[in-house]
Amino acid sequence: QVQLVESGGGLVQAGDSLRLSCVASGRTFSSRAMGWFRQAPGKEREFVASINWIGINTLYADSVKGRFTISRDNAKNTVYLQMGSLKPEDTAVYYCGADKIFYRNYVVDLISYDYWGQGTQVTVSS
Repeated sequence: QVQLVESGGGLVQAGDSLRLSCVASGRTFSSRAMGWFRQAPGKEREFVASINWIGINTLYADSVKGRFTISRDNAKNTVYLQMGSLKPEDTAVYYCGADKIFYRNYVVDLISYDYWGQGTQVTVSS
């Protein structure tokens, strides 16, 4: 079992930066790819970024490429999402997820994630 807790969300202005954190419980964090997704009101949950189990390979949605950076610290059981040049369209609840299979590369499809946090709200004002 993996339990995930996100933090770091808040209300910011366009152009600002924010760093989200996701702390995992359990012993298998370092064996799983991790991902960040987001869900805006009335929309489906969408992929934002993913990182493989060892933290070497990453993948980003086109909408955030060059502005967001995903990283992980396996010693701290934590995955981060550094968000820069924030835009109003980045407003959403952000969720971190843990891959259901061990030792995979970055994972983009929602169905591959077995564990989710409760989410953290990010609101970007114009």
